Amino acid sequence: MWRFSATVVLRSFVFMLGSCIPLYAATAEEAVTTEQSDVIETPEVVISATKTEIPVKQVTSAVEIITGEQMQQRKVRTVAEALRWAQGLAVFQSGGPGTTVDVRMRGGTPEQTLVLIDGAIVNSATVGSYDFANLTSDNIERIEILRGSQGMMWGSDAMGGVINITTKRGREAPNISAFAEYGSFTTLREGATVSGKKGPVDLAASLTRWDTSNFSAINYRRGATERDGFHNWQGSVRLGVELPKDGRLDFSFRWMDGITNLDGFAFNPVTFSSDPADVLGARTQSTQYVYAGTYSQPITNWWSQKLTLARATDSLTTRSGTVERNLATGAEGIPFALNSEINTTSNRIEWQNDFQVAKPLLLTAGYQFREQLGENFDILNGATTLPSKIISSNAGFAEAKLNLWDRLFGTAGIRQDEYNVFGSATTYRVTAGYLHKETGTKLRGSYGTGFRAPTINQLFFPDFGNANLKPEKSKGLDVAVDQSLFHDRVLLSAGYFWTRYQNLILSVFDPVGCNFTLFGFCAQNIGASRAEGVEASAKVQIIRDRPWIKSLDIQAQYTYTSTDNLTNSANTRLPKWPLNQWSAILSYQPIESLRANLEGRFVGQRYNDVNNQQSVPSFYVWNASATYDVTKRIQIYGRADNIFNRKYEEVLYFGTPIRSVFGGVRVNFDMPL
Repeated sequence: MWRFSATVVLRSFVFMLGSCIPLYAATAEEAVTTEQSDVIETPEVVISATKTEIPVKQVTSAVEIITGEQMQQRKVRTVAEALRWAQGLAVFQSGGPGTTVDVRMRGGTPEQTLVLIDGAIVNSATVGSYDFANLTSDNIERIEILRGSQGMMWGSDAMGGVINITTKRGREAPNISAFAEYGSFTTLREGATVSGKKGPVDLAASLTRWDTSNFSAINYRRGATERDGFHNWQGSVRLGVELPKDGRLDFSFRWMDGITNLDGFAFNPVTFSSDPADVLGARTQSTQYVYAGTYSQPITNWWSQKLTLARATDSLTTRSGTVERNLATGAEGIPFALNSEINTTSNRIEWQNDFQVAKPLLLTAGYQFREQLGENFDILNGATTLPSKIISSNAGFAEAKLNLWDRLFGTAGIRQDEYNVFGSATTYRVTAGYLHKETGTKLRGSYGTGFRAPTINQLFFPDFGNANLKPEKSKGLDVAVDQSLFHDRVLLSAGYFWTRYQNLILSVFDPVGCNFTLFGFCAQNIGASRAEGVEASAKVQIIRDRPWIKSLDIQAQYTYTSTDNLTNSANTRLPKWPLNQWSAILSYQPIESLRANLEGRFVGQRYNDVNNQQSVPSFYVWNASATYDVTKRIQIYGRADNIFNRKYEEVLYFGTPIRSVFGGVRVNFDMPL
């Protein structure tokens, strides 16, 4: 079995950065500048790891933070684009803008990653995963990526980890801004934002529109000639009110409406397989609403509480199209009729209490109610394919957090979930860390369990669902060393992780075991898999305040993920998981008003299927972006994707961008309030 030394990775990073060390003979003034820059690039606290604010240097979990400012500087348009450069994740899209985006974490499936927007769970009630296709980066303050089995704090779906997305909060003088952008594939984007704070009230709101065409979902290099389009509206509001005695009331709302033209597959009667096909008229329309409200209030100087109420709804309509052309045979036909409407709702209520028992000990206890509803209609026949079904749970959780001398940290917690469909699930998690302040070295480790409740489709879909399903389960550990050098101008991290997945729900052909189905296929708990690997990262502030170098920064990450499908004796690799991935971002600011970024990503060879018969080649892609502040109120910017015009596919048969260029202008004005 493959093994790797985290110490070797860390030493390799230090060696590669050795030539930069002379640049760090910083003056006191430079040290101050560095600390101020760190506040911008790395937020001071992490919330997802324990549901309470913890300074970054005290976190004992594997966490990565992407800020809205970083996305704005790189002109990242979608959350999926930002996640592609994060460690431990595999992010792949089935075509151009608006098509399905799957996000996997640490050898897991998309269904095993829990996604929240402002506290609302947005994973689909029917299929289990969250499709990032329509989620843009507009009005997003930060993304916290919490890796590892997180069932203890977050409940179902957090087997691989958690992606917690937070909307911006109005913090400064009221301001209004607007932008317009045009580029390749007849892309047009425009939007406006209002943000600010006045007295105890703060507001951040945005409205954007994105239209594109001339991008074939199936790779045009395989013979696809029809060009597919994408049309997206996005609205977001966060309103906050500061209450007496340090209380706060928050309300947030996000609306996403996307129309996406699709391609698909056609049956080949000669090979009895599916071939990629150009499909005329196929499309989906997704309308999503996310509502969330939180009320936080200290009760005493040692007891505080937080109440969260959240709801996410999604209405997905699919049209199969009128004509399909098999790209392998050239034959034309009528697409398989798939005209459906799927409606899902996810409700969450959580009451959290934090008790500062003593200076080094904080206890957190809470209750969560979670409810998922889903139904499916056949639009063509006007019939109900799946009547409305409900999965609900009640959960209680408790965690103790220890901090001794700001050097020794630890957490331990347990959670109990009671479901209406399969019974109960118990999860737990422990973490530990030690910070040696004199050298800036932190050792950390964690062990935890997770589970995923069966989805509505897996339980109830006609001729497939199995009401006897049990939840999927996981257990995982990680150990890592984080190193800070030169007054935090160099941040290094290297670690090892291991995860085991059991009771995985698979679609199985078993006429005997599936005697309640029409075709002999059904969902069963027979899957098992294992993943282990290395995650390493480096963030380096190379130069500060030199002639024609206001700042020069680089950040890089490397992930090795070895996966085994333990369901069959062949021990094949899990589909869609590459062994090797790396990414790097170089940011150069010669003067205050000008910034340029160069970003590269490599994804190794992977398989498209569970039997490892369909190999997808490795690829690398480089992008570049630049911004220039003409005045304090006007900024012009440009972005070039796939600047070397690489030919590659993220998902087998589906298209990716050729060399493409986008440019725009942004204006902002203060409002005299």
